[in-house]
Amino acid sequence: MLGMLLDSKEAREIEYLLKREMEEILLDLSDPRIDQVVKRVMREKYQVIYGLYKRFVAPQDRIKYALALAERK
Repeated sequence: MLGMLLDSKEAREIEYLLKREMEEILLDLSDPRIDQVVKRVMREKYQVIYGLYKRFVAPQDRIKYALALAERK
């Protein structure tokens, strides 16, 4: 296990980067041109990023991204 000390500005920046990456993955998952095998890998990546995101935000803020992936399955 690793630990990090971040100030609030750094934590907000990481939260922003994670949200942006998750939104990009969700957008790509809706693209019919992308193969299902690739989409499966993208969903796995999303789960990893979402796990990190959950550590930075309050429970009510994570619901949007938890439901977004469930809708895409």
